[in-house]
Amino acid sequence: MGKLDGKIAIITGGSEGMGRSTARLFVKEGATVVITERNQDTLDAAVREIGGAVEAFCGDISKLADLNALRTHAEARHGRVDVLFANAGGGRLGPFEQVTEEDFDYTFDTNAKGTFFTVQKLLPLIPDGGSVILNTSIAGSKGLPDFSVYSATKAAIRSFARTLTTDLKGRGIRVNALAPGHTATDIMRKAGIPPESIDGINARIQSQVPAGRIGTGDDIAKAALFLASDDASYVTGIELTIDGGWAQV
Repeated sequence: MGKLDGKIAIITGGSEGMGRSTARLFVKEGATVVITERNQDTLDAAVREIGGAVEAFCGDISKLADLNALRTHAEARHGRVDVLFANAGGGRLGPFEQVTEEDFDYTFDTNAKGTFFTVQKLLPLIPDGGSVILNTSIAGSKGLPDFSVYSATKAAIRSFARTLTTDLKGRGIRVNALAPGHTATDIMRKAGIPPESIDGINARIQSQVPAGRIGTGDDIAKAALFLASDDASYVTGIELTIDGGWAQV
């Protein structure tokens, strides 16, 4: 038996990186998984690679019309959402002095606004006792250079985990956050960091991580599975850090 047998899960940003690794593990553990992404080609490739009980929905979490459409799709196809992993995120990094209003709005719309309304729009489909997982970051508690706006959005999501825990306690819905450390995904390239700089950043951070390596999508997926499953039935309101000890020492 799998830990998520018979469960319906939605993973936003589920076509790449942590989201794809989590979708793969959730399917292996018995869930039917809906993954979302803004790019249909990327979604189709993920569905082919993951296989099994996974399906795709193309949409942008920063657009409420797309979130409404996602709710309509999930309700028509499955009738409920037992596990919601609000994983999608991103943003633009850069020196504080160079951040533009467009950079600020894009990052907040994607992370803070997108995560907030993902949960709000899908909440009517989450049964009592369901599990909501938000993706934060250790950047929400560390003062990293060039991360001013991104870090603020992740701190906001951490706050959402606390407040939603109390807002939804009457329905027994558990709300928790995952805080990945430096993880081998494509986020730095997407954030605009030049490829020649990424290897140097990875090497420098790895030297500071007590575990001696960079995190992987599978590391995040295993933590998400714990929070999604009954193993975490008495866990709510927390931020679970998966960073190899980098932010802890």
